Amino acid sequence: MPEIFDDKSEHCIPFLLERLKQHQARYANDPNAPPFFLGLNGVQGVGKTVLVSAPIPLAYIQHECEKLTTSKVSTLQKLLKSPPYSLPTVTLSLDDIYLTHADQLALANSHPDNSLIQHRGQPSTHDLSLGKKVFDSLRANLPTAIPQYDKSAYGGQGDRVPESSWEVVNKKGEEKIKAVIFEGWCVGFRPLDDEILRQKWEDAVRQRDDPTGKYEGRLGYVKLEDVKAINDALREYDVLTNHLDAFIHIDAQNSRFVYDWRQEQERTLVATKGTGMTEEQVNHFVDGYYPSYELFTETLRNGVFRPTDDSVDTKTEWRDRQLRLVVDRNRRVQEVMRI
Repeated sequence: MPEIFDDKSEHCIPFLLERLKQHQARYANDPNAPPFFLGLNGVQGVGKTVLVSAPIPLAYIQHECEKLTTSKVSTLQKLLKSPPYSLPTVTLSLDDIYLTHADQLALANSHPDNSLIQHRGQPSTHDLSLGKKVFDSLRANLPTAIPQYDKSAYGGQGDRVPESSWEVVNKKGEEKIKAVIFEGWCVGFRPLDDEILRQKWEDAVRQRDDPTGKYEGRLGYVKLEDVKAINDALREYDVLTNHLDAFIHIDAQNSRFVYDWRQEQERTLVATKGTGMTEEQVNHFVDGYYPSYELFTETLRNGVFRPTDDSVDTKTEWRDRQLRLVVDRNRRVQEVMRI
């Protein structure tokens, strides 16, 4: 698998620190100030995990972050934890609040004709009550158990790790969490109006049936009622999205790149572990996610915090709270935008 070069940190770090500074100023006189919540979205394989977990160039950190002397600044989380910021930080993945294996099976069995929810992944396959409980607890500075999910359980179908194994933050005598990084492939997705959803689906079907064109999407091959079920479920995800103070969107010049990136990841898995999905199985796996990319990516590009009507909340300014990076086939940043 080609090395994923991290040229994203040089854009994300200044944005993160700027928004963090504004958050701290807003709650400067509040001893019970909530932590800063950062949302991070990127299509599968785009390099989102590298941004969260790969080394950040030390020379850049030294220049941008008051010349830190530590030699192991390895993540955004470690950046925030390190001097001069020294902020207790926790990262929560959307994957960690998937439904339990039993609940996922029940969901799939209750909608046997909807191929989009026969396995984990799409909106509706997450435990939003758990996510809200965790977010509310963190926001109130209370002791909070951070969920974990084991994707290898049940032969790869996955299941939640027992709560007894979860990390607990904000314990008595510990410094309270000051920053939360919430990442995932559909973090920040906003639901569409039913009529807009229908229009997008009908357009996809027309493109699919156009003999003069070459339709490469998947939306046109699924039923309207199936994607409507996903859209309806997505309305409930605002209970998490509305917690966010800032947002980073790692976009792709062409969302079809996700197929190649997932193939690369699987080839690496096969080379290292001797087992994995076939090329056809990988494509089928990505097919299950792709209709949502077609439907909801536009709302991310327009701005997660952009008001959906003419009324603007003057108390919560939405502009400049989102950073969008656009990468090419090699995952190199080509465009940088503030929204």
